[in-house]
Amino acid sequence: MSLKASQRAMVPFVSVDNMMRLVHHIGIEAFLADLANEIEADFARWELFDKTPRVGSHSDVGVIELMPTSDGKFYGFKYVNGHPKNMKEGLQTVTAFGVLSDVYSGYPLLFSEMTILTALRTGAMSAVATKHLASPDAKTMAMIGNGAQSEFQCLAIKAVCGIDNIRLYDIDSAATEKCMKNLAGLGFHITPCTTPEEAIEGADVITVATADKDMQTILTDNMVGAGVHINAIGGDCPGKTELHRDIVARSSIFVEYPPQTRIEGEIQQMPADHPVTELWQVITGAQAGRKSAGEVTLFDGVGFAIEDFSALRYVHRKIQDTPYYLDLDLIADPDDPRDLFGMIKRAG
Repeated sequence: MSLKASQRAMVPFVSVDNMMRLVHHIGIEAFLADLANEIEADFARWELFDKTPRVGSHSDVGVIELMPTSDGKFYGFKYVNGHPKNMKEGLQTVTAFGVLSDVYSGYPLLFSEMTILTALRTGAMSAVATKHLASPDAKTMAMIGNGAQSEFQCLAIKAVCGIDNIRLYDIDSAATEKCMKNLAGLGFHITPCTTPEEAIEGADVITVATADKDMQTILTDNMVGAGVHINAIGGDCPGKTELHRDIVARSSIFVEYPPQTRIEGEIQQMPADHPVTELWQVITGAQAGRKSAGEVTLFDGVGFAIEDFSALRYVHRKIQDTPYYLDLDLIADPDDPRDLFGMIKRAG
């Protein structure tokens, strides 16, 4: 595949404003459901992708990471940070941008904000895991941690799995009030809770998404009953977990990419050979998901580059023939590819 001359110099750029407009144009639940389908389809062709743990630069206040992958036709990467202390300073804990490129030419095809898109794909990824691992008759979800990710989790799992009975808990009651306000009128039955124990009472699915960069014990072993599915998505870097080790030890664990999850996920608490199942194998039918009604299933989700690739490719497709992007003059395009200096000289 070769790029047309008109595509060479200009790269579609999706700004924050245009990403929000695109989401409204499609509809947020439709966007999340579409994105879940996109991720699921890419996981089904998992073996085609280049895979590597994200490249992280850690400091005592956070982490900055690059997340690359390619399916041989497209190449994508995301720049993302995670700084829990930012919230106290009025800043986002997570910010991101991403690029999708054409492997044949090496030219970028899309440059996009990914702070919003990461929130959307993280919700969609939990929905994919819940679809394949939770009890088929699951009706109620406990959302532990009601920060910036909570609404996306609730909406995605509702859109994909039909779960609309939500029990909310956060150590900061203002966060719970914020989440309730944002989800009002969107088809949920919402119960605010004052303790995590209250929140998980009667829950079939427990989603935990907290921000502290520390070894936390948000859920203790006695809080998790038989048959529950857990989405543990807050433990996403070394030294950061949310579940007591005993929960991890007795759960059937499903992960994205083991070399990354063993460094960053809940299973960093376990021996290096602790058994896990890769979620793509469940999606393709190569491995079983939930095996019994009483089994505790755990999706140890840390976020993987293929999910971002799916999101970028989805956005690239959806912005075609819409006003929801700008052409960015990002690539030099001299008349003679060998005469870059002449191009500069003639601009004077």
